[in-house]
Amino acid sequence: MRKLIVSVFISLDGVIQAPGGPGEDPSGDFRFGGWIVPYADEAIAQNLQDLLSQPFDLLLGRSTYDIFAAYWPRVPADSGSRAIADLFNSVPKHVATHRPGSLDWQNSHALEGDLPDAMRALQRQDGADLLTFGSGDMVRQLLAAGLVDELRLVTYPVVLGRGKRLFGDNALTSAFTLAHSTRTPGGVLIARYQRDGEVRTGALEQDSRRSRSKVA
Repeated sequence: MRKLIVSVFISLDGVIQAPGGPGEDPSGDFRFGGWIVPYADEAIAQNLQDLLSQPFDLLLGRSTYDIFAAYWPRVPADSGSRAIADLFNSVPKHVATHRPGSLDWQNSHALEGDLPDAMRALQRQDGADLLTFGSGDMVRQLLAAGLVDELRLVTYPVVLGRGKRLFGDNALTSAFTLAHSTRTPGGVLIARYQRDGEVRTGALEQDSRRSRSKVA
């Protein structure tokens, strides 16, 4: 059974739109494209290297796929990003798209039929875990279906006020466990959350009385 790992750059108010540059996704008159760039440092780069150190297949929504396909195959041989480019170019890429005939990046495959059903079929296969970057529309559908096993949230200390957000109102109610966290010198929080069953609830008033009785 393969896990689905979702890696996302996210603001304090949950926005994930166009983190890497103004041209990524200006829809809705979004004016803050590239909001992660001022915080780039070695700690952020190391987090990406750690994430890519284990075998994986890429799972991408169509918009993110197009951004990646326009960039990674064209990275120069002497670039510092060449190792990542070689990895992304070689691994299988599963794409949620209505235009399967236009997937010309090597080792790209279109998901067929209903997205949650296609995802369940992928997860049942043997092989490497499935790793998703960005792909907000697709991820929201997978969160609604309860198919995300792990969230890698890289949270930046900015409030953007508007833009596309990671979590929709239809996300399946789920509990997660914080498996690891760290902060960068620039104040970015890097956290890994693993799915941990159902949401547990309680009553603060009752819990408070119980704590006081133990102290007495």
